Amino acid sequence: MKMNTKAFKYVLALILMFLAATFPILSHAQTQKNNLDVMAITLESPNDSSPLTEGLADTIVMKMQPQETGKFIRGIHLTSMMILASKQQAAVLELLEKTELNAVVIDIKETDGYVNFVDVDIVKQNKTAGAKPQALLNFLQKAKAANVYTIARIVIFRDNLMPRLHPEMAVKNPDGSLWRDRANITWLDPYNDEAKEYMMQIALAVADMGFDEIQFDYIRFPSDGNLSAARYSKPSTRASASNEVVAFLKQANTRLKTKGVKISIDVFGLTTTAVDDMGIGQKIADMTQWVDYVSPMVYPSHYAKGAYGIPDPNKEPYRTVYLAMRGALERVPAHKLRPWLQDFTMRGYHYGPQQVRDQIQASYDNGIGSWLLWNSRCVYTLGALKGPEAENSYERSTRSGAARKKEVKIDQVSVSVSSAPAASDAPLEVSTSTAPQQQAQD
Repeated sequence: MKMNTKAFKYVLALILMFLAATFPILSHAQTQKNNLDVMAITLESPNDSSPLTEGLADTIVMKMQPQETGKFIRGIHLTSMMILASKQQAAVLELLEKTELNAVVIDIKETDGYVNFVDVDIVKQNKTAGAKPQALLNFLQKAKAANVYTIARIVIFRDNLMPRLHPEMAVKNPDGSLWRDRANITWLDPYNDEAKEYMMQIALAVADMGFDEIQFDYIRFPSDGNLSAARYSKPSTRASASNEVVAFLKQANTRLKTKGVKISIDVFGLTTTAVDDMGIGQKIADMTQWVDYVSPMVYPSHYAKGAYGIPDPNKEPYRTVYLAMRGALERVPAHKLRPWLQDFTMRGYHYGPQQVRDQIQASYDNGIGSWLLWNSRCVYTLGALKGPEAENSYERSTRSGAARKKEVKIDQVSVSVSSAPAASDAPLEVSTSTAPQQQAQD
């Protein structure tokens, strides 16, 4: 009979406690024998003021485990501006070649409502076209040659253009005017069939361009603004909202899978531990069955102080991401999880190589080998990235024991997400950033 890791560590801890009681005077030691590293072990008497913790058992188990290997997706977000200039394309491809990065997430449609790079009738008819397709097609050709995994990001219901052109598709106020969120942005009505078909036609056109994956963002109902005034084409409840989101994904699965493209979704970081749909229609356990990947946006800066029992989550990126993704594993299979991680500074705490790497390690310690980095200006922290030799592997650390020890019940903490809009300023380069950037993603 096989013993799971948790049970093994419990038995191991008991053995170590027995040894500690029998031989209380053991101290740190590290030696080498036959060119093999011998692990240092510290045991303390049970009568000591600092009792034996499970951290030692974690260390031993980690040393016994082989390096995790596989085909992992590790990518960065790119705005449409990054694709338009050949100089920027070259900088992106160079970064991918020299680091463990192997994927890009390219903005096709943002919250402004313009549809970039897509030449399809429904976009032309509605006059919502943005950048022309040629620059993207050139980049995709280069990316494929370099074995880069390509993801097309499409913002779904938060749209500041289409509702103004077609108010009949929009979320409205009681007086019939366009409803707007806190940032004065309009929304497409998730219950409106024409609005959903408009988005589906865009996704189908993008799939034909040769992307490996379609990623749906803002696949939800509004989360801020005067929500009590929001009016939809159908009576809306928490249950109906969640069902509508799932129905859209089910239809997308049916229609996009015939084109051989994968599907992913971006979800609030808090959905990994929330007991309901958070009032926005996102219940990841129900959404997961219709997609290939789920990307919770677990940016530490977006969690309220006290979340998960952490005084300031923004200052403890490892614990925040570790606990958030640990919760996700109770709802989503590990092979479908691929979190968005924070590579930007927000709310007064600077994020550099250590803070970014801490989040990556927190994912690894949950057995999750894929991740994406978000920076709205596409300025990434080079010092946080390993070389290309690390692309298909990762190692676990022993830090998870301390994170679990300090954890409190998730349903007893208050958590919230910043809804500040992402910055849309054009980047100058893909490089290491030393100055803080103020930005956020939904």
